[in-house]
Amino acid sequence: MKIIAITKPSFEDNEVAFIRRVFESGFDILHLRKPDADIEYCRELLKKLNPEERSKIIIHDYPELYYEFSLKGIHINKNIVKYSEDYQGFKTRSCHSLEEVRLYKDDFDYVFLSPIFDSISKKGYKSAFTEEELKKASQDGVIDEKVVALGGVTFDKISLLKDLGFGGAAMMGGIN
Repeated sequence: MKIIAITKPSFEDNEVAFIRRVFESGFDILHLRKPDADIEYCRELLKKLNPEERSKIIIHDYPELYYEFSLKGIHINKNIVKYSEDYQGFKTRSCHSLEEVRLYKDDFDYVFLSPIFDSISKKGYKSAFTEEELKKASQDGVIDEKVVALGGVTFDKISLLKDLGFGGAAMMGGIN
């Protein structure tokens, strides 16, 4: 099972140290998601990381940084709506319904499905699925190794997510 970290959208003190701690503690991938940051902030942050660390990062904004820093991949979102013709990296996107998962997962290396549990970082953002719905989606092959659980995910929920058939667990608010 992939264990994925997502940066907080806000600017954090000592973010480089945080990213290094994430990788040292066993996370496989980090999604650099800074919707309020300009490209120079992201560039300076990436310059402070070594090539091995950068090779585990998927960028949510400024796809040109993927090429500049040999990052792992690019996440499709409202700011990046498609990949360039020559793109060869990891492809990811977010889904907020099982129907979206059905529609998109075959075209991506993995998709996030959220919110699985009540969000930690977004107050009032409640789980969109019952455990029974998730079990059925797993039995039907909708949830599989290409679907990553997001939303309220903490380490103590990983065994449940494995049992439900998720291929990964992504955390933002559950990381200290």
